[in-house]
Amino acid sequence: MGILLNKQTNEDVDFATDFHYPTSTQALVIFTRNPELGKCKTRLAKTVGDARALRIYKFLLEHTAKITKSVKADKFVYYTDSIRENDFWDDNSYTKRIQKGETLGDKMHNAFSSLFDSGYTKVMIVGSDLYELTAPDIEAAFRELNDHNYVIGPAKDGGYYLLGMKKLNDKVFKNKEWSTPSVFEDTLKDLKEESVAIIEERNDVDYYEDIADVAIFQQFLPENLKKEVKK
Repeated sequence: MGILLNKQTNEDVDFATDFHYPTSTQALVIFTRNPELGKCKTRLAKTVGDARALRIYKFLLEHTAKITKSVKADKFVYYTDSIRENDFWDDNSYTKRIQKGETLGDKMHNAFSSLFDSGYTKVMIVGSDLYELTAPDIEAAFRELNDHNYVIGPAKDGGYYLLGMKKLNDKVFKNKEWSTPSVFEDTLKDLKEESVAIIEERNDVDYYEDIADVAIFQQFLPENLKKEVKK
């Protein structure tokens, strides 16, 4: 742990907070929103209400923690607002940090940059709202980086749910309309001269339609929205 002296600057404080000694060549980044009523899954909440949207998001966080815990990589959880103790993310398995930057692109860029600066040779980011995501998916994506410089997992809504690279590329984080259907294609344009592996498409959870026909989510829905679906 760094000791902060009176003459240390804000940069010294940030370094002391962010410093992490790698135990692997691989780093897995998980971006999360702090699970607070009315502040997460707001598009889903328009249909199911704030309380149910919060319960669904907590379920997704728990799922993401469960599947990522066994992944062979150093793991980092980046919170939107404040670091939480005793939550889904075991302090012994995850290093906890705060997202820094104005846009989503800025925040991802800063996370990747920090981890490459720490000495990692493979850095990958995933979201925390994919029930379809599995540990083998992530491990397979890391293996793709043995033969490619980049790996990307397209989401059904036109974005991506996973992005990995072996070297920092500033372009992929700039000039994007985040949370729009063009993000995946625009990112591929940035990488058109690069070696890229595209893995299987997955569905992230943003709207009621994303979970309407999924059995596991029926428990969270109001009676008028529940469906009889096969498990």
